[in-house]
Amino acid sequence: MAEEQKAWWKEAVIYQIYPRSFQDSNGDGIGDLPGITRRIPYLKKLGVDVIWLSPIYQSPNDDNGYDISDYRAIMKDFGTMADFDTLLKTAHEAGIKLVMDLVVNHTSDEHAWFIESRKSRTNPYRDFYIWKDGRDGKEPNNWESYFSGPAWQYDAATDQYYLHCFSKKQPDLNWENTKVRDAVFDMMTWWCEKGIDGFRMDVISMISKDQSFPDGPLKADGYGDLSPHVCNGPRVHEYLQEMNDRVLSHYDLLTVGEAAGVTIDEAKKYARSDGKELGMVFQFEHVGPENGKGSIIDKWTTGKPQMPDVRAILNKWQLELEGKAWNSLYLDNHDQPRCVSMFGNDSPEWRVLSAKMLATCLHMQKGTPYIYQGEELGMTNTTFHSLADCQDLEEINAWHQYVDEQKKVTPETMLTCFNTVARDNARTPMQWDASDNAGFTDGTPWLAVNPNYKTINAEAALKDPDSTFYYYQKLIRLRHAYPIIVYGTFEPLLEEDPCVYAFARHLDNETLRVACNWTDKEVPCTLFEGLEGETLISNYEQHKADCLQPYEARVLLTRDAR
Repeated sequence: MAEEQKAWWKEAVIYQIYPRSFQDSNGDGIGDLPGITRRIPYLKKLGVDVIWLSPIYQSPNDDNGYDISDYRAIMKDFGTMADFDTLLKTAHEAGIKLVMDLVVNHTSDEHAWFIESRKSRTNPYRDFYIWKDGRDGKEPNNWESYFSGPAWQYDAATDQYYLHCFSKKQPDLNWENTKVRDAVFDMMTWWCEKGIDGFRMDVISMISKDQSFPDGPLKADGYGDLSPHVCNGPRVHEYLQEMNDRVLSHYDLLTVGEAAGVTIDEAKKYARSDGKELGMVFQFEHVGPENGKGSIIDKWTTGKPQMPDVRAILNKWQLELEGKAWNSLYLDNHDQPRCVSMFGNDSPEWRVLSAKMLATCLHMQKGTPYIYQGEELGMTNTTFHSLADCQDLEEINAWHQYVDEQKKVTPETMLTCFNTVARDNARTPMQWDASDNAGFTDGTPWLAVNPNYKTINAEAALKDPDSTFYYYQKLIRLRHAYPIIVYGTFEPLLEEDPCVYAFARHLDNETLRVACNWTDKEVPCTLFEGLEGETLISNYEQHKADCLQPYEARVLLTRDAR
């Protein structure tokens, strides 16, 4: 195997911030840029290398900022461009890079481009978006939006429909139009010249659509699945290579594409080792409904993924991308439930141990690890008592579709599903201390704080040398100190074990052995028997030779004599 090409972003640990929920500085109940700047010392203490900001651009906020009305302005809720400049400068002075969220599959319907586009069929901006005639008095095809309901919105002014793969206030851009690509690349260059350090690209695998716009495979709710016709489309790699040639290759950037529907073969093209497209992609297999959870309806479930299924998926990606493309490593983000609640055990007895175990399992794999705000504290899912507790458009639309209109599930069942997988679980405000509203705001928070903030918060974690915070800090320091954690090859171990996720990493004469017990029971494990080496990290002080204790994680480094 040829030596892995080195890059700073492979060696980095990225911390994702959801600005609306991180830190409010002015008492309006909404997190903002000055709030993030205030917390830079906390992030420096944790040791992360990069901040990834979820969208902060001007937006009417239909989808929490993923509906952008001006790419070169800051959402008023979050502050001003001067506040952004201060944040960027403060982060850089602390040795922390900053990555922006790039949302260019769609804009807001309040973007100047779309306002012009819908004025007439002959408007110069008409073809910035995807407009089609109806079919037999209905939508152009049977596609269902990812946010429920038809993916086409009728516009009476011009008697046509526009495509929106998400909210009807998020019309899809027409990347077939060279003027769209020119405008996007010009905007990206503008941000790079401001000094940002990269882009996380929202649903970037969807920018090229099947231009025949055929009906999608029928789903249980009667709509057609649009995914086969909008994900990994015919020109997506052409567009990304053009983006790379015109923008990305001119700067030293971290680039990661959120790639809905990505396969391993496609990932090898997106994150190709020759650097012609992106640095890495986010894949969703291990967090999707197909990983063994068993949905009640669509994505909504009350089950948890089983470790053997998760292991099989993650190992597959590790092995298949080895030497060909770079992995991104995550269990948590703004679109997922809290990982300790979904993959671990968030009961008071096991929360800390299982959070540390999951972190070990992830950070010791090959790829760039992502920490979502609060993950380093072991923050958990919240509890929804009614639809009024929800802010996320996906949840609200699903409730109206499945509970109110189709009556496929009861309100009680839907709430149980929300408590398991709803995106708002990740969006509850960051828990800084035990004061009112967890120290997030002096006002009324835009989304209720998780009631467990009295015990789970940053202030308490910083006072406890055995907290998850300091465990994450150690994982980050180890990554910076041991090249094998970054560049070592990956070898699955104990693949038939129903409880233990184990693997090895190899580099030169070193071997790293990792074993993680995903259960609350003591389980047999002889992986470390007879081995002399250095235990780099573990969530237990004392180990047993022939077993792993509940949620135990252990990492042993050995060196061959030369």
